[in-house]
Amino acid sequence: MHTVAVAVVSGTAQFELAVACEVFGIDRSWMFDDWYEFKLCAAEPGTVRTAQGLILDTPFGIDDLVTADTVIVPAASETSGQPARLLAALQQAYANGARIASICTGAFVLAEAGLLDGRRATTHWAHAADLAERFPAVDVDPNVLYVQDGRIFTSAGTAAGIDLCLHMLRLDLGTDAANAVARRMVVPPHRDGGQAQYVDAPLPPCDSDTLAPLLDWAMERLDQQLTLRDLARQSNVSVRTLVRRFTSATGTTPLQWLLIQRVRRAQHLLESSDQSVERIATLAGFGTAANLRQHFTRVVGVPPMHYRRTFRGDHPEQGEQLVSA
Repeated sequence: MHTVAVAVVSGTAQFELAVACEVFGIDRSWMFDDWYEFKLCAAEPGTVRTAQGLILDTPFGIDDLVTADTVIVPAASETSGQPARLLAALQQAYANGARIASICTGAFVLAEAGLLDGRRATTHWAHAADLAERFPAVDVDPNVLYVQDGRIFTSAGTAAGIDLCLHMLRLDLGTDAANAVARRMVVPPHRDGGQAQYVDAPLPPCDSDTLAPLLDWAMERLDQQLTLRDLARQSNVSVRTLVRRFTSATGTTPLQWLLIQRVRRAQHLLESSDQSVERIATLAGFGTAANLRQHFTRVVGVPPMHYRRTFRGDHPEQGEQLVSA
């Protein structure tokens, strides 16, 4: 049984702590053959008070971190001066082969333990500059939801912790398990780690002039070669008007939106089917495997077969060749 241990320090943020409890701490052995053993581990003896004043009393402590398979450090109000025993336990857990993850400002704890040196990592965008200044050996990326660098995982703040935990669940138990848990949490089953943490532009006001019918129409025809003229004709407007309205409502162009939806469809097919890359390229509207590889690698960051191996553990199909990123 895979053990997930969460390091609970004084001033732990309740939401980020609750994310780990929700994803890994609820017994779902009735849904899956394999599930996790979950432990809340106090960084110091005695009760622990969260940032919002709740008192946690747990039978697990530092020694349980060292022997865990996955260790998660949620956000903490103090970004320095963590207990030396905690830092040593994180180092030992990693040396023992554990996967180490942080949520939000938990990245400061990993950095203080030296686990982020020479690695790419992220944290909440509001704290990214401080992390980079205090730990110059860390390659801080403030513009992503989460980062996986070997066995070290870091996420941005709040909801990005959900994305990271579902990502780890997906790596462990597969897409179906992650999707099932996400449905119960009523959250999206998968947001790419490379998505931006936030968008500067405000959302446009809702009105009756919606693009929803056009988006639904296009989603049903992703395997077809749709042009701007096709989209404009379906909306009964000029191409120029379509582009203006589309960009105002979605923040992107119609063709870029189509590209992203096709990549998402390809991701789903790679995860859930045994179709060849050539067939998936056709079903997702890329036409050829070469086009799929080019666009998929640019958007997702890895080639299609690399992505399939990561999320399904499959070997390349006979006759297919891997293309490096």
